[in-house]
Amino acid sequence: MKSQLSAKRQQIVDFILQFMGERGYPPTVRDIQSGCGISSTSVVDYHLKVLEKEGHIRRDPEVSRGIELPGRASALTEKVQVPIIGQIAAGEPIPVPGSDTWDVAAGADFLEVTAEITRGRQDIYALRVKGMSMVDALINDGDMVLMQYASTVDNGEMAAIWLKAEKEVTLKKVYLESDRVRLQPANSQMQPIYANPRNIEIQGRVIAVIRQLGKPA
Repeated sequence: MKSQLSAKRQQIVDFILQFMGERGYPPTVRDIQSGCGISSTSVVDYHLKVLEKEGHIRRDPEVSRGIELPGRASALTEKVQVPIIGQIAAGEPIPVPGSDTWDVAAGADFLEVTAEITRGRQDIYALRVKGMSMVDALINDGDMVLMQYASTVDNGEMAAIWLKAEKEVTLKKVYLESDRVRLQPANSQMQPIYANPRNIEIQGRVIAVIRQLGKPA
């Protein structure tokens, strides 16, 4: 019988779904280790065994990519169109024309993704990443991030943040501190940005990353 998934196992299932939706084949154990930030392949294997036992996945032990997701075939093949509304800095903030940048303009480009990635959520849009400050979160320059409109996020969530005074936008993890907001890059070589809470506006949370073709996983 399927039980409610722990946060880590839900992350693994979500990663498998996204990986299969983007590439058309399942990830390896090492792909899952890297993509989910897990300490070792043995820990990944442990979680996969639990997921298999509970019926969330099926595995072929003789095949390196032998993971199947029962009942998910239609969602993995059904496609949806997501508007690409611009680019966002994953480094120092870059100027954008204004808050109307977030509206979907006529003639906008669209990104085709599987329905499993969006899961029926509304107000989904895509942004092209510029910069390397989120590289430790496996988001590189030129990748696409799928965003859901949101005005608030939980501590540690990755979001698009509008800096009102500077009229700039950036992609960072958000941490609420006593009297300020820390915008944390996922790059050990870069320093966080500290902002007055009144100076920031959350424009959306990251729900998925679409990696640029030809780049290593």
